[in-house]
Amino acid sequence: MKKLILVIALFITQQITAQNSSEQNIIIITTDGFRWQELFTGADPAIMNQSHFVADTCLCKQLFGGQSPIERRQKLLPFFWSVIAKEGIIAGNRLYKNEVNVANAYKISYPGYQELLTGFIPGRLNPNWMVNSKRATILEKLNQNESYAGKVAAFASWSVIPYIIRAKHTNLPINAGFDPIESNANPMADLLNQVFDSVPMTGNTRNDLITYLAAKSYLQKNHPKVLFLGFGETDEFAHQGKYDQYLCKARQFDGLLMDLWYFIQSDPFYKNNTTLFITTNHGRGCTSQNWKSHGFWVKGSGEIWSAMIGTGIAPLGELLTPTKTYLYQIAMQIADVTGLTGFLHQKEEVGATMLSKNKTERIKENTTMVPVTFQENSSN
Repeated sequence: MKKLILVIALFITQQITAQNSSEQNIIIITTDGFRWQELFTGADPAIMNQSHFVADTCLCKQLFGGQSPIERRQKLLPFFWSVIAKEGIIAGNRLYKNEVNVANAYKISYPGYQELLTGFIPGRLNPNWMVNSKRATILEKLNQNESYAGKVAAFASWSVIPYIIRAKHTNLPINAGFDPIESNANPMADLLNQVFDSVPMTGNTRNDLITYLAAKSYLQKNHPKVLFLGFGETDEFAHQGKYDQYLCKARQFDGLLMDLWYFIQSDPFYKNNTTLFITTNHGRGCTSQNWKSHGFWVKGSGEIWSAMIGTGIAPLGELLTPTKTYLYQIAMQIADVTGLTGFLHQKEEVGATMLSKNKTERIKENTTMVPVTFQENSSN
């Protein structure tokens, strides 16, 4: 008997959409190349024991080890498992056949972000070059919407993100990589720019903490209704084969989410009308030897996860039923939440890519829409 693979797609009731869509704030948060294995089972003991991946195996096990996957994941990501798991939704635990995947064939950064933000399956490969995407993102479309115009911004650690968002074409405020932060008489921006001048910066990815502080400062001062916040150091340290630092950056990511959530719940502009979409842009190798690599040639690179918390999200917690979702659907979900009509393809143009017809048909055949009704939050 053919296995039925379900896709969980968020559904907004007509009443909630009509009342709240134009008021809804959206924050999209990513941490580059963070594996589902660490999210759901914590630090991998087989990797922590290898001295060529971990500088101090004893200390690493002390900080992130545990007798069970539950204990290890709670150590690594306490905010995820103490707050999001109770008040939101976490999907992608493949141990229960709950799958989240990228649909693009390449399983590297640029196509992953492109799929996430455009709701489209990239066909032509961009090998992470600084070349403008040809497709409009959900950020660009929202910025053209009357309710969100001039209220959309992006902050990212990776310097290629502005090309995916088409920042120059759309005039969206974006700060990424090693771009100086616009001051506008903001003491925090001035301080962060001093850090830029004093700390050596190499590669295409800056320190995630700088990205977060710049984004939070912008939130406090400008109160955008839509924000993209992209972190990159999990991928950077994974590529370097530094599993201990990869774990430390994952733990930092969790702490930054906690701080952001506290700010949102404390700020009248965002409290009770903000939804967070949290995910990654690709997976990584699934063994203790190839975990640091990803791409179409590395098994496991298309396996990801997603999480949601905030206004309207039903507190379903960790999803433990056999289902399948794709990265491109997040943009479609955001379009539903914000009441953005006619966003790109919706379901009809999923096949309108450069992918082979056979692969596109397989994706469509394995897709069954299962509504998850949003829960309207109280106003207090």
